[in-house]
Amino acid sequence: MGLKEKRFTKTFQEEKYPALKEQINNAAGFDVTIDVEWDTMFEDKFLHLYDDSYPKIYFQPLIDAFSAIATDDMGKEALSESLKKVVITNKDDHHNPTHAYTFEEGVLQVNHSPILNADKVQDRTDVLVDLLENNL
Repeated sequence: MGLKEKRFTKTFQEEKYPALKEQINNAAGFDVTIDVEWDTMFEDKFLHLYDDSYPKIYFQPLIDAFSAIATDDMGKEALSESLKKVVITNKDDHHNPTHAYTFEEGVLQVNHSPILNADKVQDRTDVLVDLLENNL
């Protein structure tokens, strides 16, 4: 990760991430542990698009999926008892949500390309809801 990426990451962490994290916690009904592997989430030629794409790819689907699951006490309880941590990374450059999410031993891994198909938030949300509902 070069200086441009480090600057972007620092700005995003300070200016956007806290509000997104708060929305995730509110949607889930508890303080969700999130481990973002920032150094895996860059492709130099797309740096100018990350400010818009990061929320759509990594955070809004979590907010929407947790909101859908935690609509009642049963859902909130199942989520809080089962979800131990969320890991956000881009190790395998997945852009199809059916391959980008895993949920094993309480760890929800979001392994998605930071740029491709950014506007397909609902597709990612649907896959997440299905994955979590089948594993909580």
